[in-house]
Amino acid sequence: MLPVDKDTFEVEVQKSEGPVLVDFWSEGCEPCKALMPDIEELEKAYGESIKFTKLDTTKARRLAIKERVLGLPTIAIYKDGQKIDELTKEDATKANVEAMIKKYI
Repeated sequence: MLPVDKDTFEVEVQKSEGPVLVDFWSEGCEPCKALMPDIEELEKAYGESIKFTKLDTTKARRLAIKERVLGLPTIAIYKDGQKIDELTKEDATKANVEAMIKKYI
């Protein structure tokens, strides 16, 4: 997974060709850290079709607010610079994330 921050988010996510998954997480979020291995597994399965990135919201609070990340973990899919889908908190399960990925590839 490609780590992005407030300086690289625009280039790597908003200006990227094709769908991009963004894992919004933080060091203090235990559910985020529990979900991360599942997201990394999904990257192995779908990484050819969708770009996987992760953003530590602790280091990019303004960006997270601007992107309307209201809870963690949030897994969002962007296409052509726009957020087109997301899963937040207890909805962010491996099965739900995989189903969301399949809708856009």
